[in-house]
Amino acid sequence: MDLTQMFLIAGVLLAVIAGVYIFFYMKDKKSVNKKEKTEGKETNASLQLRLHAYERLVLLADRIALPNLISRVNQPGMSAREMQLLLIQSIRQEFEHNVTQQIYVTADAWNAIRNLKEQNMLIINQVASYLPETATGMDLNKSLMEVLMENPKASLHNIVSDALSFEAKKLID
Repeated sequence: MDLTQMFLIAGVLLAVIAGVYIFFYMKDKKSVNKKEKTEGKETNASLQLRLHAYERLVLLADRIALPNLISRVNQPGMSAREMQLLLIQSIRQEFEHNVTQQIYVTADAWNAIRNLKEQNMLIINQVASYLPETATGMDLNKSLMEVLMENPKASLHNIVSDALSFEAKKLID
């Protein structure tokens, strides 16, 4: 399988994931928050907790966005395999650090974050698998950035951030 086929497969996979997410995003956008209707307005303290959770998840999405992650963890002199492991480990650590936020946000919001994490790890692993054994960490980072530049829709980062912002704004209104 050559690199073009890999990109095509990754693109189709990402398009399906994005399509499913957009479907649920639009469904949620059109529906009214039933909990607020039946239980009245949230208390100020619970509202603040939920808003803070959305803020943290927007920050998480930004921190695990591949361009931001690459620029933050880049270390010269690493092999591609070492860089791959460092990128994956960083994503997992960021995700685990924020895992408790799921109790304050909707299931759709949490699933979006989880899908972003999985998608980014998949892209890193796929790109790394096509590099030669002698590739450097810089080669991996460059290849990852090329994939993202060739396929701007390959990243769910903006969609996830927009969805999280939309849900947080619904809490305020």
